[in-house]
Amino acid sequence: MGKQRKIGVMVESFRLGVTEGLKKAAELRADGVQIYVTKGEVTPENMDDVERRRFRKMVADLGLTISALCADYGKGFLDASLNPELILKSKRCIDLAVDLETSVVTTHIGRLPADPNDPRLLACQAAITELAQYAESKGVAFATETGPESPSDLRCFLESIPSSGIKVNFDPANFVMNGFDHIGGVEILKNYIVHTHAKDGVRINDRKQELPLGQGAVDIPKWVAALDAIGYDGFLTIERETGADPVKDITEAVRYLRSI
Repeated sequence: MGKQRKIGVMVESFRLGVTEGLKKAAELRADGVQIYVTKGEVTPENMDDVERRRFRKMVADLGLTISALCADYGKGFLDASLNPELILKSKRCIDLAVDLETSVVTTHIGRLPADPNDPRLLACQAAITELAQYAESKGVAFATETGPESPSDLRCFLESIPSSGIKVNFDPANFVMNGFDHIGGVEILKNYIVHTHAKDGVRINDRKQELPLGQGAVDIPKWVAALDAIGYDGFLTIERETGADPVKDITEAVRYLRSI
């Protein structure tokens, strides 16, 4: 038995619905769950104060913690014409995080342009600055998921945001499938990592494929050791986006992470 770590599961990965997914996570003795809040029953619009209290109690009664909310609307923040609505929706997700007693909201900010004067990059910087400052004021981390950029390029962008509210949700498989260093990236991004996705995958001839944990090109033991080395004590949250039997894959992933 390895070091006791906090193991989480992305509830949607079970493909059982939210309530049954929560029950399955508890059955597998996971410590926590991450939940999508951009559609379905657990959205800011669909949860009044009573429902938020009820949901919080249900999670607690199952012995779980909410590791993070996922507020990814699938659009990024590169289009200035879309950002006013996306910023408003994202702020509501941050408010929901406060009410559900979690301190992390994750998203994808979009593939960052290399040109520092690209208007899309400037639009993204402005939107993320506003959201990071809002999150910071609420005691929440607004964490972008890794993948489209190299760790160094992402850190450069993060350093341009004048708020400590901007953080990172570190997904090693996204780095691997985009051809970047998922081990060295931990050290590069160490000051920003507040949440992780335990996910695996490969990149073969420009083709990306997600695989069950331990079966891809992510060196899970070395990645976990790198997180240990920087003092990370947050969740390793299992995400399984593909596969015919996600419950089986997640069950085995929990067991695997417990053994490291």
